Order: sequence, then C-alpha cells, then structure tokens
Amino acid sequence: MCLQADFLDAHERHRHDAELLNQALRWANADHLYGIAAECGLKCLMMVFGMEVNSLGSPRIREDRMHAKGIWERFESYRSGHPQGTGYALPAENPFHDWDVSDRYAHQSNFNQARTQSHQAGVQMVCGLIKQARRGGLI
Repeated sequence: MCLQADFLDAHERHRHDAELLNQALRWANADHLYGIAAECGLKCLMMVFGMEVNSLGSPRIREDRMHAKGIWERFESYRSGHPQGTGYALPAENPFHDWDVSDRYAHQSNFNQARTQSHQAGVQMVCGLIKQARRGGLI
C-alpha cells in the first residue's frame, strides 16, 4: 500500500535528518538526503504553481517524476508560467548537477565535506523559497 505524498513534510524531514547526519560527518547519507529534501521542496512549490498530482499526491506527468538533478530545471517551467511565481526564481546553475539518486548505492568513500556542502547550499536555497511561500500564504 502506498502512502499519501506530503512533499512539504518530506522536505522538512529529510532536510532535518540531512543536517543531523552532516553534523555527525556522515557525508554519504547527508548528501543523499539533501538531494531528496530539495526535490520534495521543489515539488511542493510546483504543486502550488500548477503541477498536477494523482490521488496519492504523486506527479501525474512523467517529466515531473524526477529527482534533485532534473527537478531543478523542471521547477522553472512551473514557476515561470504562474502569475505568483515571479519572486521564486532559482539560480540557473544547478547545485545538484552532480547528484544522482542512484548514488545511494555508491561507496561512502566517494563522498566528502565539499560535495555535501554544495548540496546543502542547494537545499538551503529551496528552504528560502519555502519560507517565502509560507510568508506569502502560498503554502
């Protein structure tokens, strides 16, 4: 049985756990969760900007079922097409360009503080947009 998707809760939960793992110098799992947190946060905003979801809250359109690396660019198509999306732009430079969901299978020696900090900075940008959306009453 699949549970109902809640992108906002998932964003907050994964980001919180990523921070705890980062503080414990557990780079591999922190890095993975930073990507998942960014993906969930952007999907939360994409829903506000018109992304259609099915009855379980999952994206209807195949192109919206991406992870951090691809969802960064996909977010722009929703943001730019929505009247309230004006103040929610992300930098064109995708901090998750080197992140892939399949990296969860990689050996932990492939992860380090610099890589993890880059992805932490990316999720912090998404957190800023989430805070802005809350202040603006969008979520």
